Amino acid sequence: MISESTSPIVKHLVNRLRDAHTDAFMFRWLLKEITKQLLAESYDSLPLMEKKVPTWQGNFVGTFIDETRITCISILRAALPMQEGVMETLGDIEGGFLAMKRDEETHESRLYYDRVPDLSGKVVIVVDPMVATGGSLHDALELIQRRKPAKILTLNVIGAKEGVEKASAAFPDVDIHIAQIDPILNKDAYIVPGLGDAGDRAFNTPE
Repeated sequence: MISESTSPIVKHLVNRLRDAHTDAFMFRWLLKEITKQLLAESYDSLPLMEKKVPTWQGNFVGTFIDETRITCISILRAALPMQEGVMETLGDIEGGFLAMKRDEETHESRLYYDRVPDLSGKVVIVVDPMVATGGSLHDALELIQRRKPAKILTLNVIGAKEGVEKASAAFPDVDIHIAQIDPILNKDAYIVPGLGDAGDRAFNTPE
């Protein structure tokens, strides 16, 4: 399922990301804030539990998100601020990391780092700011799915229509929550209008 945000706040933050004058510090902050908005919009995919807590007027039983059943996996490196946003909101969840690099000739992704905890029965939140061809997201979801989680959802900032649809078609049970779907990819497989290379912009990496 593809769920594109309709929130004016989310669109405002995305358009601030697009601005070429946005510096690295603000770029990371915007990624984090957009992720928190998308996390809130994905509430129906999150596991819930009832828990008793002490209050100033005695015990209270309330509904909480079951953080023990959630793992947030970032696709390095641009997704690190997004993972931080999720873990600031849900402080007791587990974190995992996948590093995938795109081949600029073939536009295919290559996995070179895998540090993911046991996912059996977990709800997995995959964070990745850009979905261009959908290759990196497809490969990450394929790897994660083999590890038998109960549910997978993704939080993405900007995607090209064809890349998002490709990932959704391959993994129809995955809920894709995305801030903005842009219309096309250019000949170099970059999203148009997009926002440039999110990793380079987030960490001041020279081209």
